[in-house]
Amino acid sequence: MGTGNLMSIGMRAMAANFAALQTTGHNIANASVEGYSRQQVELQTASGQFTGAGFFGKGVDVAAVTRSHDEFLTREAAAAKSQSAGDQARFEQLSRLEQVFPPGEQGLGYAAGQLLNAMVDLASRPQDSSTREVVLARAQDVASRFAAAGAQLDSLQNGVTQDLQNGVAAVNQLTGRIADVNEQIARLAGVGQPANDLLDQREQLISDLSAYVQVTTIPASDGTLGIFMAGGQRLVLGKEALQLVPMADVFDASRQAVGIVDNGVTRALPQELVGAGSLGGLLRFQNEDLASARNQLGQMATTLATRLNQQQALGLDLRTPPGSGAPLFALGAPLALPAITNGRDLAGNFLASVTMTVADASQLQPSEYELRSDPAIAGRYLLTRRSDGLQRSIASGDTVDGLTVTVGAPAPAAGDRFLLQAVTRGANGLRRVLADPRGLAAASPLEAVRDVANTGTATVGALAVVNASVNPQHTASIAFTNASGAYTWALRDRTSNALVASGTGTWTPGAPIALNGFELRLDGVPAAGDSFTVAKTAHPEASNGNALALVALRDERMVSGQNITDAYASVMAGVGVRVQGARTSAEISQAVAGGAEERRNSRAGVNLDEEAARLMQFQQSYQAAAKVLQVAQSLFQTLLETAR
Repeated sequence: MGTGNLMSIGMRAMAANFAALQTTGHNIANASVEGYSRQQVELQTASGQFTGAGFFGKGVDVAAVTRSHDEFLTREAAAAKSQSAGDQARFEQLSRLEQVFPPGEQGLGYAAGQLLNAMVDLASRPQDSSTREVVLARAQDVASRFAAAGAQLDSLQNGVTQDLQNGVAAVNQLTGRIADVNEQIARLAGVGQPANDLLDQREQLISDLSAYVQVTTIPASDGTLGIFMAGGQRLVLGKEALQLVPMADVFDASRQAVGIVDNGVTRALPQELVGAGSLGGLLRFQNEDLASARNQLGQMATTLATRLNQQQALGLDLRTPPGSGAPLFALGAPLALPAITNGRDLAGNFLASVTMTVADASQLQPSEYELRSDPAIAGRYLLTRRSDGLQRSIASGDTVDGLTVTVGAPAPAAGDRFLLQAVTRGANGLRRVLADPRGLAAASPLEAVRDVANTGTATVGALAVVNASVNPQHTASIAFTNASGAYTWALRDRTSNALVASGTGTWTPGAPIALNGFELRLDGVPAAGDSFTVAKTAHPEASNGNALALVALRDERMVSGQNITDAYASVMAGVGVRVQGARTSAEISQAVAGGAEERRNSRAGVNLDEEAARLMQFQQSYQAAAKVLQVAQSLFQTLLETAR
């Protein structure tokens, strides 16, 4: 045994402690770097040398530089971050959506109520021009507010589209960088030591990617990681990364979808395949929250305008001569949007077509529908209501939820699909078209008269024109034959007195007598021989019958079983509930993500106090090793001098 062994031990000790100092300094330098994992030097005792006196140690070797890492905690932190990003993105958009439905005097419900309240003054003063001007002004306010709300929803959609496009670009950049790091790690896989800084870099990139889409990872034998979306769609495999692309919705070009390019083929990804992350949150807001709000807004606009136009058409205006009331509002027609995959002719036009008309506005639902051929029955179609998934088999011309669906020729092919938007764009297309105050139809085309010779207590309670089939040229005579409510009726031409139709009926208290498109309600009890006459209104300028019917629309349950003001309050409350739910989800998921990141950092993060203590420890060890080397050099010098 010579001094060389002692010098070797000192040199090994110095090298090991220098490596430990270098690694500690690296930790301190990267303490604030996001995603950095604490590194440490792993030491092992060098194999001893056998002599006759036994094994003598040869010092220490540096086995490896490892990093503090926990795979489970890392995956947990990434998953929690993805959920938090999705919840936060949805909450931010819902907070903007809430502003479209303000309460109080700024709300749509208040404007609609003011319009219907103005009909009260019209009924009191049907000839007053200033009252008619007020009604038109209220109608303009309603149309403007609905159109403005629709424009706000369009603006929200444009913002979502831009955010999705930016998110897709960010995902592509991150997956490309992950693929590059994968390639670098694979090249270093044969050296036998982990590329710690590259592994940290890749994990941080995956964490950043999780903020956009929900991902899972699968390790490969060469050290690379396969990155897959929540639904199993691969994004990165080895050094190859697939590209996401923003694309239009398969039905509605105004909506945004996320697609992927795989083997040169671009296909849309379902919302469920994206999972969480900001892209998932934005898609959920667009496809669920925004679509629901747009349909509810459109339902209110379509139903209110349709019912006002219908009642307006049943009255008489102040033109010369008086005529049926012209429409007060104009609405956009319901839309049937074909899927971009539907069959086309050589010119690129879609072969099959679908049209819709509103049969009963009060039955309209705040939903879109998807229509496709029924594979089980030829000539029939499956209609799926998107709001609740209810599916029905219909034929062309059937009426569902107040909507008549007509399928044109040629019939749709087996794979053709259509998105039916009955009310989706109703608010955007709403506008007031009646400009002349004289065009307001306050008068009823008919008036009822009680015979002066009647002996019973029955009087005319109300006369309402309820059907466009009413014919003012017919005079209706109603004569009671007994005190139990039995009566005969006759319709005669008011000019020639020729009999048009006749019949019998039985009146019951509280029930109307319905004839010729009108309903006559009586107060009191008629006696045998009593009679009533319903004839054309002689002085429309003094009549308020239709104005009273317009006033009655205030309480009519026209929107999903509610009057218009209650319906708006329900929509506003529904949006508020969504916002509160989204806020709670965002706060909870943010806390969960913060806790998961703290747990990961407690295992992998750098503690500067600990690193400072280690720095002093390794400094002392290095100095001690230097002392060993110094002693070895002194001994060697003594031996040289003795040898002389």
